[in-house]
Amino acid sequence: MINRVEKLSLLSEMIAFAQTDENIKSIEYKFLSSIAKQLEISKEDFNYLFEHPVTYVYLNSHSERIVQFHRLVLLMNLDQDISSKELVKLHNFGLRMGLGHEAINRVLDLMESFPNKIVPPDFLIDIFKVQYN
Repeated sequence: MINRVEKLSLLSEMIAFAQTDENIKSIEYKFLSSIAKQLEISKEDFNYLFEHPVTYVYLNSHSERIVQFHRLVLLMNLDQDISSKELVKLHNFGLRMGLGHEAINRVLDLMESFPNKIVPPDFLIDIFKVQYN
């Protein structure tokens, strides 16, 4: 299980990603809020992260990095308006997390073929398993 600092880092990273389009849409805020609740981060701490981002903490667990990448993909697709800036930022976040370039590209290519561009978790895991082995 990840610790509080890692949880705050994950959430801060997601907030930074959501701010790529300058403003956070209501649906994105609600999604981020639900992730904060899932991570057991208080509403006060969650709101504090918008103005005071925390430093990125590298996750040692490969599975936690895949889960975080999946969260970012879901966040990007919430508003159904994906910019090239978001794609580049998502790709860079994936690389920074230590995920493979090929696997990241495969996820981004595959997402086009799924309803609402949401790659099911089992497909995502399979893609990264191939890369990890």
